[in-house]
Amino acid sequence: MGADLFESFVGVIIGAMVLAAAQNQPDLVQLPLTLAAAGIFVSIIGTFLVKTQEGGNPQSALNRGHFGAAGMMLVASYFIIDYMLPEDGLKWVVGTNSDGTEEVDMLVTLDLFFATLAGVASGIIIGLLAEYYTSDEYGPVHEISKASETGSATNIISGLGMGMVSTAFPVITIALAMLISYEVAHLYGIGIAALGMLSTIGIQLAVDAYGPIADNAGGIAEMTGLEPVVRERTDKLDAVGNTTAAIGKGFAIGSAALTALVLFAAFTTQAGITEVDILNPKVLAGLFVGGMLPFVFAAFSMQAVGDAAFEMIEEVRRQFREIEGLLDGKAEADFARCVDISTQAAIKKMVAPGLLAVSTPVIFAVVLPATGILSDNDGMQMLAGVLAGVTVSGVLMAIFMSNAGGAWDNAKKHIEGGAHGGKGSDSHKAAVVGDTVGDPFKDTAGPSLNILIKLMSVVSLVLAGL
Repeated sequence: MGADLFESFVGVIIGAMVLAAAQNQPDLVQLPLTLAAAGIFVSIIGTFLVKTQEGGNPQSALNRGHFGAAGMMLVASYFIIDYMLPEDGLKWVVGTNSDGTEEVDMLVTLDLFFATLAGVASGIIIGLLAEYYTSDEYGPVHEISKASETGSATNIISGLGMGMVSTAFPVITIALAMLISYEVAHLYGIGIAALGMLSTIGIQLAVDAYGPIADNAGGIAEMTGLEPVVRERTDKLDAVGNTTAAIGKGFAIGSAALTALVLFAAFTTQAGITEVDILNPKVLAGLFVGGMLPFVFAAFSMQAVGDAAFEMIEEVRRQFREIEGLLDGKAEADFARCVDISTQAAIKKMVAPGLLAVSTPVIFAVVLPATGILSDNDGMQMLAGVLAGVTVSGVLMAIFMSNAGGAWDNAKKHIEGGAHGGKGSDSHKAAVVGDTVGDPFKDTAGPSLNILIKLMSVVSLVLAGL
């Protein structure tokens, strides 16, 4: 849990440090580490802002801690940047003039601060957008709930449509953050923007972890036969948990896009690639291959969930058939066997997608040039196309799957709260189907796409260095 956020966090630190090291700027190499360290302390302070009264809104309390920590981080980042940079700034080589001399820009405190501001602001906006599309308090989830009145098919169609349209504003926000941070501080600015977005990762992970805790509390309440009012309370907490999980995934996806661009820039720097021409057929072919990979990767992980679920259901049916008295509640089920099925599937079924992520850069950078099919330069150019394709396609797929899954889940919670016939109605049965489809969307395929994007970039960066 939290592996996608942590990988973004580490990846952007490494990417920014590589870019600064290539410019021989030790102060800028140190800056990402210092900002990251400050973010840990700010996150701890942010946790004390999470307070609510009886009957209060848990979402508001969690947002207060989350956004409060982001505000404190902005203030701290200005003083850290101002302390680490000399008054006249640090030079950053942006190209070569016509006479062969270096074209230099001076990075000053405000340049890097505005890059940080762009990252923090875009992270907050993406989080709020994720809340809008997945919370049971807003229109998109209510529309999916209403669609459930006419059956499972319309529930799923509505959820898919909402998930697709929910990609628009987050992607525009990410694009604006890239443009603003690049304008003020070049590629290094994009790295600092991504770090700004992730600087409060401590409280982001804490808010993200709230969801599974609330979900499991509800499961315990139901299995131990507690009064219905307890389950109603845990359902309300769980609905908030679905939204906080979507916000956490929104941060992870937004930061993954910025991190991938920083790692991509570090890769091209290490590989000596000055430009990537999409009119080059090899680059364009790589672009298409990269765009295809998130779909295949998501298919592997979705199919893994389906296979494990099938095996689990067969085992449960077997136990009902063979364990006498289980159906009447007079005998104990073999829980260990069910846990074993889930655990084994989690490990074994991820081998293929893991190999896909690690082996693809090796094929283009090492295998094809070694066999003479491509030259070393063509292999690196094609790999650059692959990384561009996997980043764009993967970010869109991840946003779509995360938001659609969260919305399906909360549409079911909305109906269970009494809307459209309430619990046990035909609308509720349709929403349960949508939620079952949405679980592998938001909990398996969506989050793992972030790791695909960054893992391929990191492996490519290592190969370029070799």
